[in-house]
Amino acid sequence: MPAAGAPGAGARRRRGRLTLAAVAVVLVALLAWPIGLVLWANGKVQHTTALSGAADTPGTTYLLTGSDSRADGGIAADGTEGARTDTILLLHVPENGPTALISLPRDTYVEIPEHGASKLNAAFAWGQAPLLVRTVEGLTGLTVDHYAEIGMAGVGNVVDAVGGVHLCHDADVNDADSGMVWTAGCHDVGGPEALAFARMRKSDLKGDVGRAERQRQLVSAVMAKIQPSSLVWHPAQQVKLVDAGTGALTVDDGSGIVDMGRLALAFRAATGPEGITGTPPIADMDYRPGDVGSTVLLDPDQAPTFFAAIRDGSLPPGAVGGVPGS
Repeated sequence: MPAAGAPGAGARRRRGRLTLAAVAVVLVALLAWPIGLVLWANGKVQHTTALSGAADTPGTTYLLTGSDSRADGGIAADGTEGARTDTILLLHVPENGPTALISLPRDTYVEIPEHGASKLNAAFAWGQAPLLVRTVEGLTGLTVDHYAEIGMAGVGNVVDAVGGVHLCHDADVNDADSGMVWTAGCHDVGGPEALAFARMRKSDLKGDVGRAERQRQLVSAVMAKIQPSSLVWHPAQQVKLVDAGTGALTVDDGSGIVDMGRLALAFRAATGPEGITGTPPIADMDYRPGDVGSTVLLDPDQAPTFFAAIRDGSLPPGAVGGVPGS
């Protein structure tokens, strides 16, 4: 047997050092890839002024909106000008308790700073993200910590990037406005069909509430297709997905792709078995104050208590709200 200083032992030590070096190279590569991806993704995300600077409230609150505009193809050539937000989601992670994802109907009758009472989505039309944030904060009593806006036309690209999604709706639909053509049941769909699924409202008996339910279902279906553990070993799929997602994403000036990652985890928690999803308590789905047409009136007695419970994490997991009388 060779002595400790013999060539055989030296060769083994060299092989050991080479093995450690190889392991180090692999570890650096695995770390460098996601770091590089984050830096690249951060450079693609668009930013906008959005937050109000109001005093913090407990927990972390995200405001998510889906905007349609003629510029990105989200709105068909139907005479609509500018941009609008038909999807308004409040995602709250309390210090203790279940994470909540609450859909705020776009037609919610609400006080808009400097403009008086009107529909919630009018705040976005009049003052874009900053006015919408202030209006939501006044409505809910929650300070918005992060804002994210997704161009609805980009939803289709994300769905295609994950290879399509499985969606369910229990009614036949042939809706000319959204382009949704559906046979009752569950179907595997691609980007264009998923976008129509998310936008349809007029053919849904539950109106905005029904559309909000389908939008939450769509986002949950997309997230279910994204498995971080598998993406690590498929860089090309990572790039395709990040490219699709960031291409239509606008966030507040202080947020980046890491914050959006935390948002995604919070969304997954809210839509899981231990989360809360739904709408605030609604008193009237066809409230007509006389100057803005048909609006959604939140219950003036129950809504403040509801939002306080969301803030404090004191509501039990499960579905909340819904259409009155349904």
